[in-house]
Amino acid sequence: MSGVLTAYVDLKSPYTYLAVEPTRRLARKCGVELDWLPYTLDIPSYLGSARVDETGQVIEQDRSPHQWRRVKYAYMDVRRYANLRGLTIRGTVKIWDTRLASTGLLWAREQGRADAYLDAVYPPFWRRDLDAEDIAVITAKLAEAGCETDGFADWAAGDGGALHDRLRTEAEAAGVFGVPWYMWGDEVFWGREALPLISQRITGRLPDWAADMGLAPDDDGGRDRG
Repeated sequence: MSGVLTAYVDLKSPYTYLAVEPTRRLARKCGVELDWLPYTLDIPSYLGSARVDETGQVIEQDRSPHQWRRVKYAYMDVRRYANLRGLTIRGTVKIWDTRLASTGLLWAREQGRADAYLDAVYPPFWRRDLDAEDIAVITAKLAEAGCETDGFADWAAGDGGALHDRLRTEAEAAGVFGVPWYMWGDEVFWGREALPLISQRITGRLPDWAADMGLAPDDDGGRDRG
């Protein structure tokens, strides 16, 4: 089998963190190339915004009670699945601007190091050990992923940032509105619960390895719902 499965991700999406390894496993098992692209979410536009201190106390917020219920459920949901896999997911202290981290993914992607970069940034970010808005931090993570970093800061502030914005606009024109988001041929899929169906589209049959993907039969996949 040949072809390219495109996967859109955003560092600040815990559901995407849960999807990274299952997506890789699908690509390996189906024998297709996996192309990671950023789609930086605008969370305040649909879930409001808030900041908390290290103890979890809200110190600033602009959310309705309905939005708070959605956010609290989302973290409860992702932690249930994360606990099954030994992953740590701590609620973020604010709504991070992940444009820089997304631009870092594009830099790593050009050097064939996208997977290594995702491995470098996701675990510490969800332990609250990574400042996604600090150019020095993202540069260090690129180096950790085996990337050449000379010129990254200037590129991120100029052409790289512009590329990020253009790709985001193109993604939205193609229908993307959340993450993880997948494109296979002319079809689009939202959420990791779509992985068995994507496998069926690639191979012509539903997989017998769905359980190995970290997906229970009744798993709704968990998505950044709008």
